[in-house]
Amino acid sequence: MTDQNTLLVTGGSAGIGAACARLAARQGRDVILTYNSDLAGAEAVASDIRAAGQSAQVLRCDVGDPAQIAALFAAIDPATPIDLVNNAGIVGAKASLADLTSDRLTSIFAVNVVGAILVAQHAVAHMRAAPRIGHIVNISSAAARLGSANQYIDYAATKGAIDTLTLGLADELAPEGIRVNAVRPGLIETDIHAKGGEPDRLARLSHTVPMGRAGSAMEVAETVLWLLSPQASYVTKSFLDVAGGR
Repeated sequence: MTDQNTLLVTGGSAGIGAACARLAARQGRDVILTYNSDLAGAEAVASDIRAAGQSAQVLRCDVGDPAQIAALFAAIDPATPIDLVNNAGIVGAKASLADLTSDRLTSIFAVNVVGAILVAQHAVAHMRAAPRIGHIVNISSAAARLGSANQYIDYAATKGAIDTLTLGLADELAPEGIRVNAVRPGLIETDIHAKGGEPDRLARLSHTVPMGRAGSAMEVAETVLWLLSPQASYVTKSFLDVAGGR
């Protein structure tokens, strides 16, 4: 058995999740990654993991469906120690308050909040039974601080919930040695902006970043993997903004 925990990344087929999975493999970790609709993306990430000499397990999981979350963890060997990157999430099209619908709100909260909490619940149960304890990094967003007025206030609200979840879980799990932290990415070069109907968002807003540029998914991944490493052994209940000062 390797002396590093296997990394479980939800939403690992693209963007920040994929970067975390690839970096973990380069650091000598085996990886379990989930996807919802992008099987080709997930398999491309898995191929890179295997090329780095590590094992990759690809599992489909819509984290908006509690039954699929339960099935995900049932498919993971109970003897495998894991760390969790609680990353899977969705964003709707750019909208103001007047544009928000009950269906949209229900959908985004089901994935970004309820799903994230249930993934953490199952992960902690797995960690408690595994031969070695693990740690959690929740992927929040600078939107939790900024509010995203006239853009994605519902998404921002879900990430505010993730911040609060991080605080509570960190306190609850610290006595067991499970560290819980959050990373809050800012303007990052991923396809989430196009999915939200704003493919030009980075170009339009980069001037608002004190560092004058968007960040990369790998810059976020470096922070996530550090938080899960022994070098961060006294870090819990913390938020690291990877946002260029924004």
